Formats: sequence, structure tokens, C-alpha cells
Amino acid sequence: MKNVQIEINKVEFAKALADGTRQKIMALCCCELVSVNEIVNKLDVAQPTVSHHLKILKNAGLVKSERRGKQILYTLNQERLAEGCCQVAEEFAPNQPLIISVEVPD
Repeated sequence: MKNVQIEINKVEFAKALADGTRQKIMALCCCELVSVNEIVNKLDVAQPTVSHHLKILKNAGLVKSERRGKQILYTLNQERLAEGCCQVAEEFAPNQPLIISVEVPD
């Protein structure tokens, strides 16, 4: 199996991460599927605002969506987040070793 790394747009990636509301949305979407309404209720932010932020996150590849009936559910794309962070680090801190730790359950 060939491992292919997709080059990210580092500016778009960084802009997507730079907003506090988007960071909160990413935290809510981590490890589970959540609807726009769930995000709206948990963050107490207007629905159009949440949709706007989700669009930016999706364009940056940081969230994935899945349709279930009439709802669209979102989850954090952890692989893309890790990939993007590593690429940014390789670009701007090339002399620093990248250390990735993985938590292994007992």
C-alpha cells in the first residue's frame, strides 16, 4: 500500500484554526457526529454563524460531513488536522524533529 501525502494550503489551514468559535466547533465534533442544531445549542451561537464556520472548516478539510435523513452530521477530520499541523511544522520549523505520540489503551 502506497502512502500519499496531500499538500495542504497552509494559509487556508491556519485561518481555519485561528478562530475561537471554529476551535470550539472542532472540539464538539471530535470523536463524534454532531448536527448543526447540537452545535448551536451547545455554543449558544446563531445557526447561520455555525453554518458559516462549518463551511470554512469543511473547505479546509478539517471536518467531514455525513447525511442521515434530513440532517447533516459533522465530525472532526483528525487525520487531516494532524497532517496539516505536521506540514506547517515542516515548513516553518524544518530543523526541529517532529515527535508524534500515540496513546495506546491498556
